[in-house]
Amino acid sequence: MKASNTGAAYERTYAITKEKEVQISRYFGEDTFNLKAMHEKLPKDIYRRVIEIINEGRMMDLDTANSVAHAIKEWAIEKGATHYCHWFQPMTGATAEKHDSFIEFTDSGGVIERFSGKQLIQGEPDASSFPSGGLRSTFEARGYTAWDPTSPAFIIKNGLGTTLCIPTIFISYTGEALDKKTPLLRSMEAINKNALNMLHILGNRESKKVFATLGPEQEYFLVDQDYYYKRQDLVLSGRSLFGAAPPKGQQLEDQYFGSIKERILSFMHDVEEELYKLGIPAKTRHNEVAPSQFEIAPIFEEANLAADHNQLVMETMKRIAPLHKLRLLLHEKPFAGINGSGKHLNWSLSDDLGNNLLNPGNTPQDNIQFLVFLVATIRAVYTHADLLRASVASAGNDHRLGANEAPPAIISVFLGEQLTRILEDIEKGKITKATDAAIINLGISKLPVLSKDSTDRNRTSPFAFTGNKFEFRAVGSSQSISFPATVLNTIVAESLNTIAGKIKAKGGNVNQATLDVVREEIAAGKGVLFMGDNYTREWEDEAARRKLPNKKTGAEALKDLGTDKAVRLFEKYGVLTAGELKSRYHIRLERYIKEIDIEAVTLSNMVQNQIIPAAVQYQKVLADSFRSTKDVIGDDRSLKLQKELVRTVSTLIAETQKLLDDLGSKIRKANAIGSGEKKAAFFCSEVKKTMLELRDRVDSLEHYVDNELWPVPKYWEMLFIC
Repeated sequence: MKASNTGAAYERTYAITKEKEVQISRYFGEDTFNLKAMHEKLPKDIYRRVIEIINEGRMMDLDTANSVAHAIKEWAIEKGATHYCHWFQPMTGATAEKHDSFIEFTDSGGVIERFSGKQLIQGEPDASSFPSGGLRSTFEARGYTAWDPTSPAFIIKNGLGTTLCIPTIFISYTGEALDKKTPLLRSMEAINKNALNMLHILGNRESKKVFATLGPEQEYFLVDQDYYYKRQDLVLSGRSLFGAAPPKGQQLEDQYFGSIKERILSFMHDVEEELYKLGIPAKTRHNEVAPSQFEIAPIFEEANLAADHNQLVMETMKRIAPLHKLRLLLHEKPFAGINGSGKHLNWSLSDDLGNNLLNPGNTPQDNIQFLVFLVATIRAVYTHADLLRASVASAGNDHRLGANEAPPAIISVFLGEQLTRILEDIEKGKITKATDAAIINLGISKLPVLSKDSTDRNRTSPFAFTGNKFEFRAVGSSQSISFPATVLNTIVAESLNTIAGKIKAKGGNVNQATLDVVREEIAAGKGVLFMGDNYTREWEDEAARRKLPNKKTGAEALKDLGTDKAVRLFEKYGVLTAGELKSRYHIRLERYIKEIDIEAVTLSNMVQNQIIPAAVQYQKVLADSFRSTKDVIGDDRSLKLQKELVRTVSTLIAETQKLLDDLGSKIRKANAIGSGEKKAAFFCSEVKKTMLELRDRVDSLEHYVDNELWPVPKYWEMLFIC
């Protein structure tokens, strides 16, 4: 079949060499300095000390650091590493690293590989070029990275380079957090302290540590590399800024869980192989709802490690895709008219004995510990729904939230029929009878009966209980999970602390006091519970009656990071100072503005330099054809439709040029606004509005202009030729 005008072949075939698979368990974690590597490389006393430091949060002395540094260096060199870096997560949302070689001069003028404890535990990158949100002036360049021993060092092989990466936090010269990891670690301290206190009140003295576990379901799109580089909008903004809907999208519902194409499966295989070497427990892979959309999800891990690993998952997919002549799109809405991408953040609490504190057991109505942690989470979401919404606010997520494909901007909680009934009965003081384990009998003798979960799935809910965890579905696909997890940990810690105080204040029998407080909290927070369809207008109206916040845009939602309520919360639990929280608000607001600005200018350039010239060229073709035909047959009625076609295309070109001029004017006006909030609001309301109007005209032109003249790949090519 003839290649399309984009130069990309319709059929994609690449030679795939298939060798016998090595068992995953034989190489899992081989590129991480994990406990197994520590046990092999460290002296026994140093190994025991490091384990204590990791488990108990102790400070590392220099002697221990020197021993660990030497062992890591020897291990890394064996792996082919020539350089090391402190790998951290600044407030850009990506990761950062500066590579230093291991070499130092010897007295004789030669070089030797050395790596000291000081180099391991502390670095000093220039902090002036990273976002600080006003925490420092530009000339105050000094920043520090500090090793996080709870996240194993790892090896990254990229091209000809092999580098030892040491996960670190990133702080300013005066100690303010300049990264996403530091607040997450602080929030884990807060949840540990307050959850343990609650367990002790309830009589559980065995647990010594409580931590949040996360399992992010990462959605993404893949497009052919040839198409990607012919779309300036994909390269610069990560999404298509125009494109007419193809005849087929996702309406046949045949993509979800469908058979995975060989080329895509080959990409997934290579990604997973790299992830397994890094100790990342990738578990599931499948086609998602939209064409060319996919998902990868891991086994749950401790929050800090899960956040690091999700960053590595995104980076690894981005690195592997070009090897298959593909490009990865992590934007929340790369293509209009089909589903966007999210990152469902599964969250739970576990203790050091392996117990899931959100596991209801067989009789949840009798499980007072479960009920307390369940109600504490509900209370947290009800009290701080504004902060949860702000934690996922971004320009990209604006295109997704509330678009009948993702949760709405209203944060509500879904529990399922059984748990909802149990809470209602507890509130009313009724006795809830245990229900027998439900089964589904298929009525087919050769197939077994299936056990039925206590909750159904409500895919429209932004915050749903799914058996033994909560699933926060509003997180955007390109976002770091660190800040949403930080907010979630902090607000649940606050709720546990509040509930603990109320139980103590009641005195008397602990179980009765606890049940009384649980009953009170159910009554107070039940307004956030919703079992129905979150996409409907009826729910929006009902949510307004319940006084639930409904911040439809990121520009509006981000303001809640700057409230006195938010400052008091984060300061009280030692997660963020007022200055650190303010800086995050300003950084995210500025990023929101810049992303829309980049999109607007990119759209303007593409329309001016590609679309209008192509449309004018086609207009000339039509006009020349009309004139030549008229010269032959005269002013015949049969030319009426041809004349109308010329007029339609000419009108669309004129409207496109007018809107293009309007967009340029609004971009200039927006950038002249001094206030960040006002600028964000103008970009959100005025600039985006004109962009959509301009897109509408361009998409209309696409339906008319000759395929051979249209300058960029179309949706049907990008979505179905892969």
